Amino acid sequence: MKADLLIRGISQLVTAEGPGPKRGPEMRRLKIIERAALAVADGVILWVGPEADWAGEATATVDVQHRAVVPGLVDPHTHAVWAGDRLADFDARVAGVPYERILAAGGGIWSTIRVTSAASHDELIALAKPRIDALLRSGATVIEVKSGYGFRPEAEIAMLDVIRTLAAGTPARIIPTLLIHVPPAGAAERAAYVSDVCQTLVPEVARRKLAQAVDVFVEKEAWSAQEAERILTSAQQHGLAIKLHTEQFQRVGGLELGLRMAALSVDHLEACSAEQVASMTGSPTIATILPGVSLHLGLAPAPGRKLIDAGAAVAVGTDLNPGSSPIFSASMALGLAVRLNGLTAQEALVAGTVNAACALGVSDAGRIEPGLPADFLVLQGADWRELVYTLGSNPVREVWIGGEKVAG
Repeated sequence: MKADLLIRGISQLVTAEGPGPKRGPEMRRLKIIERAALAVADGVILWVGPEADWAGEATATVDVQHRAVVPGLVDPHTHAVWAGDRLADFDARVAGVPYERILAAGGGIWSTIRVTSAASHDELIALAKPRIDALLRSGATVIEVKSGYGFRPEAEIAMLDVIRTLAAGTPARIIPTLLIHVPPAGAAERAAYVSDVCQTLVPEVARRKLAQAVDVFVEKEAWSAQEAERILTSAQQHGLAIKLHTEQFQRVGGLELGLRMAALSVDHLEACSAEQVASMTGSPTIATILPGVSLHLGLAPAPGRKLIDAGAAVAVGTDLNPGSSPIFSASMALGLAVRLNGLTAQEALVAGTVNAACALGVSDAGRIEPGLPADFLVLQGADWRELVYTLGSNPVREVWIGGEKVAG
């Protein structure tokens, strides 16, 4: 066996095993190899096992000096492209103004839409690139990035063009999503907007391959489940996957719609009821929880513990955005999921790797197995649990993508 590279001196190599989402008790099952080594050829994992069992040859060897190795993290939910800031919103929330009232008054998302849609392509790239770099340094090797701050169809297309440019300029794998975020004010305007999205925007995005999925924000202050169904049906008809932001503030039927339409994921779920938790048992749809929102907005956390105990497949994302989750670290999001959502360290690792990949429809990320891309993290310490234990400093020492060290 001939490798281009052998990574040795690994104190613990820790990964979920096998493709597909892990549900319920499966989320606590990890493969842990003590005193391990990892061989890479042509950017792909060739062999994994105890270092003493390696019998091949390697052109180069890297000794990580008794540090733990885990798969590259997957961030399945970000809004990393925006202009402006939401510091006035932050002041208002600290003063006790509810987020829904800020949004209804033209603040929140609307303020970001106004500034972002007026920014140039190059300005948005300059603003977004450091955010992607920060996520990468925190361990994210696959990152979903949504549009949604353009509002007008042409501005949404422009945002997706920015995301495509970002993808070409980073070693991380960027997964683009078209987000239909907030509606216009009047009933007639809403109906016309939905028709324009279904008949013009979604077909154009699909034709140009600008996104892999369509996401809709379903809330009382956003879209209804009925409106979302029209948009998501159009997405499916044009070969795009579907996702939903839903049950963040109220229960408005978005989760049920996502399950019925076999969405890749339903995201947020802070307001999810016990009956809705039970409805996710064994579902192929991933429950993506976003603890940064609970931390920043002071919302009750999504019921991660109950979802897992009910047999759902749970993923964790940063929800990086200017208003409700200014979290620039995928590893920190996992640490918050342990503290706020009740996940164990084992469940958090699975939620931030293989399950997060499944929430994006990606089958070749989030695991360390022969035949998969050599995307992995070398941690600062010898015990992999430091990934979710450490707060305030980066637990990730090195980030490797395709067998190349890209950070650290």
